[in-house]
Amino acid sequence: MAAASHRLVRILFVCHGNICRSPMAEFVLKDMAHKRGIEDVLQIESAATTNDEIGNPVHPGTVKRLAREGISCAGKHARRITKDDYDAFDVIIGMDEENMRHMMRAWDHDPQHKVHMMMEFAGESRDVADPWFTGDFEATYDDIHDGCVGLLGWLGL
Repeated sequence: MAAASHRLVRILFVCHGNICRSPMAEFVLKDMAHKRGIEDVLQIESAATTNDEIGNPVHPGTVKRLAREGISCAGKHARRITKDDYDAFDVIIGMDEENMRHMMRAWDHDPQHKVHMMMEFAGESRDVADPWFTGDFEATYDDIHDGCVGLLGWLGL
């Protein structure tokens, strides 16, 4: 998918609770876009597939790992995907197979082929490491960084 210089590309990252992986991806990509001077062509958000963390701030482990890169996610609070999100976004990226199943149910599959796994942009066929279970925010950051670099290339940015 190539992004025309005047066309806004709307990207939604999705994970289980929207406190670890998807907000990390949201803010890593926002930072990359800012550094490349392309933030005006990208609208980047994140959401959850469940109600588990709705309204909660980003997980302290994600906040700490992003801070090491000089990235702030202040003010971000978890929200759940809605039926309208499918039409509102051009590219929707799940962090794992479970997220993909939840999104397919929420949106009655993917008729416009907008939904992708994050690691496909890094040339891999696997889930993003989940720090909720592993506590390893470094591995998650590495996965997300590689996926975001690949996504920008896929978008032609």
